[in-house]
Amino acid sequence: MILGVIQARMSSSRLPGKVMADLLGEPMIGRQIERLRRSKRLDQLVLATSQDASDDPVAAYCETVGLTVVRGPLADVLARFALAADAFPQAKTLVRLTADCPLTDWRVLDALIDRLVETGADYANNTMPKRTFPHGLDVEAMTIAAFRAAAAEATDAYDREHVTPFIYRQPDRFRLATLTREPSLAHLRWTVDYPEDLDLVRHVYGALYAQDPDFGTEAIAALAWNSSKAAV
Repeated sequence: MILGVIQARMSSSRLPGKVMADLLGEPMIGRQIERLRRSKRLDQLVLATSQDASDDPVAAYCETVGLTVVRGPLADVLARFALAADAFPQAKTLVRLTADCPLTDWRVLDALIDRLVETGADYANNTMPKRTFPHGLDVEAMTIAAFRAAAAEATDAYDREHVTPFIYRQPDRFRLATLTREPSLAHLRWTVDYPEDLDLVRHVYGALYAQDPDFGTEAIAALAWNSSKAAV
């Protein structure tokens, strides 16, 4: 089983409540779930949010769309992921996803999972050592054994909050793999941290969704290119 875990919280310091912000008539996280469910490699999708009352709305929404929800410590995201893994003990691979990336491309996600499997690596991402994908298409996949090691052994607060540094900062212990693309789109920013980021993804959905709800990376990049030319 390949388990996808979406981490989400309402208390973002830069844009509070962003995961529930309206995006073409649905909460932003709902649009991301819609995109992730197109994956041909993910077997199960789980929301890992906190026990804090501020996260009640996102937990309640995700339950209404049929997503399994686990809740744990607000700051210890690694502990939340461990609860998600505990809920599906048959999982052999864990994929880390964040709720502020509603332009996630399932094709990139599936290609990264394939990369992990083909290389026999313990961990794979599409951002290091050199980013070639837009900010906001970040994906990480790891074996459940590597994840369990991190969950059991990581003590540094940074490692607990960011889930995977314990793994990728030990290349002598864990075998690492990466996924790249050509041409590079590393200069593009599609994640949502600020109001202007939300404006961008709303523009993308407004321009592309009606014609093709499954619009992918190339369509978004072309839209960004055409928009930049029109602004000149």
